[in-house]
Amino acid sequence: MENKKLIECVPNFSEGRDMNIIKQITDVIESVEGVRLIDVDPGKATNRTVVTMVGTPEEVCEAAFLAVKKASELIDMSKHHGAHPRFGATDVCPLVPVANISMDEVVEYARKLAKRIGEELSIPVYCYEFAAFEEKRRNLANCRSGEYEGLPKKLQDPAWKPCFGPAAFNAKSGVTAVGARNFLVAYNVNLNTTSTRRANAVAFDIREKGRPQRVGNPVTGKKAVDEKGNEIWIPGALKACKAIGWFIDEFGIAQVSINLTDITVTPLHVAFEEASKKAQERGLRVTGSELVGVVPLKAMLDAGKYFLHKQDRSTGIADSEIIKIAVKSMGLDELYPFDPQKKIIEYILEDNSKKKLVDMTVAAFTNETASESPAPGGGSISAAMGAFGAALGTMVANLSAHKPGWDDKWLEFSNWADKGKTYMDQLVKLVDEDTNAFNKIMDAFGLPKGTDEEKAARKKAIQDATLYAIEVPYKVMELCFQSMEVMKAMAQFGNPNSVSDAGVGALAARSGVLGAFLNVKINASGLDDKAKAAEFISKGQLIADKAVDLEKEILSIVELKIQG
Repeated sequence: MENKKLIECVPNFSEGRDMNIIKQITDVIESVEGVRLIDVDPGKATNRTVVTMVGTPEEVCEAAFLAVKKASELIDMSKHHGAHPRFGATDVCPLVPVANISMDEVVEYARKLAKRIGEELSIPVYCYEFAAFEEKRRNLANCRSGEYEGLPKKLQDPAWKPCFGPAAFNAKSGVTAVGARNFLVAYNVNLNTTSTRRANAVAFDIREKGRPQRVGNPVTGKKAVDEKGNEIWIPGALKACKAIGWFIDEFGIAQVSINLTDITVTPLHVAFEEASKKAQERGLRVTGSELVGVVPLKAMLDAGKYFLHKQDRSTGIADSEIIKIAVKSMGLDELYPFDPQKKIIEYILEDNSKKKLVDMTVAAFTNETASESPAPGGGSISAAMGAFGAALGTMVANLSAHKPGWDDKWLEFSNWADKGKTYMDQLVKLVDEDTNAFNKIMDAFGLPKGTDEEKAARKKAIQDATLYAIEVPYKVMELCFQSMEVMKAMAQFGNPNSVSDAGVGALAARSGVLGAFLNVKINASGLDDKAKAAEFISKGQLIADKAVDLEKEILSIVELKIQG
């Protein structure tokens, strides 16, 4: 029922010229269900291929391990030459949190992967960035110093004993660095100039490293040094930001090319705004921007909400509309169309092959419900009623935020709209999830029951599926009831012209509660754990009683408002 945890893995393999070898490595990645191969970027000069995959954590780690294993079979580091620093067949293998997962969790996955590589493949492994066990190993450059050629000596140094795997030189595979780092976004800002020098000036203004301080003339003067002879640098405006200016022949413009190494520190929209500000100070104008590669959904939603807030507009609207605002505000479609389905990781990973109830028209959904099939049934309809109820509460909040004369209240109503939309989105997901829960029970009943072992496995599967079929409608009950706080607030002080909509929202939410409760009760009757079943019914009854009382309270407010 919860949103999936997603991580990205970006292994770098020391082979960029033999596409047959690269294909064999990517084939094993694609063999793992739950993992999507996003990008394969081979480089001849570097003799290195950067691969990007995304998926659920366990599956991504499995795909990464298989890829490291295949690379160890196919790549011989004793014969490798390339322009990029390297010390292993799989040189680096970072894991990156994408959605619904903390960095601490990703660190644990990285260390488990590193341990498995070391023990099962006999490859020395260093853990770096957030996965490092000591400070000096956080920096990848420190771990890789001396490169492949320096490994025989380095591995004999107790200070550089591998985190996992043997402290012995593996001539064929070298060493692999496994890390956990934040998501990196490659992002270019377009300028109304053809001057690389001017673009570089803006880049130095914003990048964390900044520019060297000079004596006398700030451009041509001698670089300033401290008492130890080290160059003195003037920091730029943005943390976790690398940037440089360049000219793009294809479009005939200069760009500020930016790498945002931690979008939790400097988000996309902050980089855009700061680049725009610095460009304007130099007599330039940002005309748009370009997203290279993919981006997490949250980054686009955060950007869209930021620009909506600048307009004093409510953010409790459809994600697609929020993304549209982000695209238009940052000019992400200036050079070519921006397709969210190809640029946003969560959308790329969506399985569109399965028929979803929520993707049907209302008429088709109604007809599907009326058919001879037992699903969708009351559970899905209860979730749908609750989603419609929450949608009405959200609508009233949005109308209130946009009401003429109420400009000073827009943020308060925007917050209510956000809350309503959160309930609505979760309930929409549960429309299909209730049907999935029913199908799990049917699948469990269809399992073989010949041997005692098969009977036991079948019984367990039936009980697990039954419990899930209780948990889903119980979650619907909770969300429907909780969403009624939005309808009550909107009935009390929302746009008075829409008070009836708040009332209808309350009716729909209460019906969602009571309808889902019937599903909890009928499925609880099939649960062998009678104590747990009784607990669900007892807690469900409390929610149902509260929902009925709250509905009456909201409707009394609505009636009074209608009567004036």
